[in-house]
Amino acid sequence: MDIAAILQDFAFSKYESSCYLTLLAKHPSNGSQLSTLSGIARSRIYDVLRGLAKKKLVFEIEKGLYVPLPFEELKKRLRGQFDSNLKILDEQLDAMVEQSGFEYLFTLNGVEEVIAKATDIINSSTQELYLRLFPETWEGLKKPIQLAIHRGVVVRFISMGPMDLVYDIQVFHPDAEQIKNRLGGESIDIIADKTEAIAGIFETDNVNRSPFIWTRNHWFVIANRDSLRHDFYHYFLDKLYERGESLSIRDKQIYAFIKADE
Repeated sequence: MDIAAILQDFAFSKYESSCYLTLLAKHPSNGSQLSTLSGIARSRIYDVLRGLAKKKLVFEIEKGLYVPLPFEELKKRLRGQFDSNLKILDEQLDAMVEQSGFEYLFTLNGVEEVIAKATDIINSSTQELYLRLFPETWEGLKKPIQLAIHRGVVVRFISMGPMDLVYDIQVFHPDAEQIKNRLGGESIDIIADKTEAIAGIFETDNVNRSPFIWTRNHWFVIANRDSLRHDFYHYFLDKLYERGESLSIRDKQIYAFIKADE
């Protein structure tokens, strides 16, 4: 997306955005110069400049010679307007919208949309994250996960394949490859703060159309959180009874934590 188009999202007209950016690149300039550089007709350029001057986005420093509002100042102004408008919108919508105890299940499709929402959920978390991810998906989410940890969020991580031991509370699912084959793809399960969840499967032959569920529905969130908690127990049972190994001190610490983590 070009810069002029972005400025149009902030109430600049097409001509205003082109004129401002041209003046930003070469100033001071007069109307004739701006017309030539921006491609705006001379018969139109002075109307555009008057409009920008009225908005205090350009300034006439002497007769017919213009300079732009510095871009840093424009950013401050736009940010302030956006925050102010968002606050008003938030207050008025809260008063208008009927409150309901029911939360819907929303469908997301495609890698870009799903990863964007997963990142948003992780970035919004404040207390805990339950994560069950395949290594490739984890690679795309490890930065926001690390930022969450720096905010004090406690991560409970189930790896669905080989990767480094990264987190204090982390186990490796014993049947990850079988599950991938049975499901026909790689799953994502993220539960944040017992209030929000995203879950689904990137189907191997249908990655960009695979449906995922995103919701704040209490019962969906709690059920999926319990599913991930039980996968920790699956790891312990597999180690004890399938592999005939003893639990390490670290395993026992994780077991005690998950058991108490109602």
